[in-house]
Amino acid sequence: MTDTSQKQLGNTLWRIADDLRGAMNADDFRDYMLSFLFLRYLSDNYETAAKKELGRDYPDVKGDSRKVPLALWYAGNPDDVAEFEKQMRRKVHYVIRPDHLWSSIANMARTQNGELLKTLQKGFKYIEEESFESTFQGLFSEINLGSEKLGKTYADRNAKLCTVIQKIAEGLNEFSTDVDALGDAYEYLIGQFAAGSGKKAGEFYTPQQISDILSAIVTLDSQEPKTGTKRRLESVMDFACGSGSLLLNVRKRMNKAGGTIGKIFGQEKNITTYNLARMNMLLHGVKDTEFEIFHGDTLLNEWDILRALNPAKKPLFDAVVANPPFSYRWDPSESMGDDVRFKSHGLAPRSAADFAFLLHGFHFLKDEGVMAIILPHGVLFRGGAEERIRTKLLQDGHIDTVIGLPANLFYSTGIPVCILVLKKCKKPDDVLFINAAEHFEKGKRQNQLTPEHIAKIIDTYRHRKEEARYSRRVEMAEIEKNDFNLNISRYISTAVGEEEIDLSAVHAELTESEGAIRKATDEHNEFLKELGIPLLPTRDAP
Repeated sequence: MTDTSQKQLGNTLWRIADDLRGAMNADDFRDYMLSFLFLRYLSDNYETAAKKELGRDYPDVKGDSRKVPLALWYAGNPDDVAEFEKQMRRKVHYVIRPDHLWSSIANMARTQNGELLKTLQKGFKYIEEESFESTFQGLFSEINLGSEKLGKTYADRNAKLCTVIQKIAEGLNEFSTDVDALGDAYEYLIGQFAAGSGKKAGEFYTPQQISDILSAIVTLDSQEPKTGTKRRLESVMDFACGSGSLLLNVRKRMNKAGGTIGKIFGQEKNITTYNLARMNMLLHGVKDTEFEIFHGDTLLNEWDILRALNPAKKPLFDAVVANPPFSYRWDPSESMGDDVRFKSHGLAPRSAADFAFLLHGFHFLKDEGVMAIILPHGVLFRGGAEERIRTKLLQDGHIDTVIGLPANLFYSTGIPVCILVLKKCKKPDDVLFINAAEHFEKGKRQNQLTPEHIAKIIDTYRHRKEEARYSRRVEMAEIEKNDFNLNISRYISTAVGEEEIDLSAVHAELTESEGAIRKATDEHNEFLKELGIPLLPTRDAP
């Protein structure tokens, strides 16, 4: 599918969503819309695998879209169904009954079948409970098909769902819907819903342009492997992964570079967003064995695999990326002072958990790994506990780069943010500052970073370039003199110096002008004399 077709598909689905949601909150309608798109993906994938599994026994119903091949096979082979589903659990790790496949659901919607709502509920429950892998458990738990937001009565809700699904089906039928197309459409819709969600967008979405920068930073080192080796990141983690778009961007960049990622790890506190992330991974062709998304509180470190007491068993990641909530208020217990994540640097203040998130991710970074995290500018200069943490990180040589970004890039906030790049074994004894705050394209609602702006940031980071009023490598001695304050304006001035004035040249220019004025006055007075009109006063020579 071409980029143009993908964009048209995204626009078509968004237009459907915008037309059909009515007075419903964008966040609520988003969950229904994306779940139905996901069901279409699961169904296509399942039917393809079933056709391969059954071979010649798979019914041929060409030319009759009303018939579902798998339904015909189930009806004719009741004794073989259990063994078939067992095989499907092994191969695709989930099971969908024929009545629950998208083609069946879409046909029910087209005919305004009064049982569609109940069928959907049964289908979602079956996928969750009868699948082989835990990836599918609770996947549709937050999709409330009985919500009065869809309608006051069952009939109203059923009719609304019929209309929505019918329109989605018609929209999808206009395009080729391979896995990449559906994945891109899903991602596009997430972005569009984020645009209409205001501050809530920050809970689940990192703007693509910022995601591009972070993913480039953590994959750069892997893009230049030793001779004869393949580009590879064994593991990547995002401990505040939202809908998973940032992790998928890292994977996409690695694939473009001819490399691979061993496994993707994500953590998300919000249950609805956690489900969106799992759907997003599968929709982009990431196998359920290639990712692990955990629902839990990052700051409380609730994920069992991260709580290993034996240091030898502690999981470590090649790359850590994150866009955690900015200046999140938290309530650390007294015992957290002894938490291995914070023990050597100290606890972040209750008023802002920015450094708590940073230290969590940094703790699980491999010695040769790279971490890129988006934070508010306050972490660069605030005092107290944050100053102590920042100082320790700098003295230990862990802060590699500070990148200042323009204001108003996010849907959720207009404040300018920065990217901190951290490494445990940093080579240069300096910090690279990049001030990209004034390099953007102004938009109607949000400012935008063009591909050229993004490429400039990445190239500057990669080669540690220095450029007047844009980037500078600052020695630790200078940072220490500034009391470990990392405020970018202390190290890079964006002021344009006044142009030096050549007094002798200016004097010569003025003298020439004076001469021209005297000459013009004399010529004018000759005309006035002939006409008998009083003359103009003449100017004395300097």
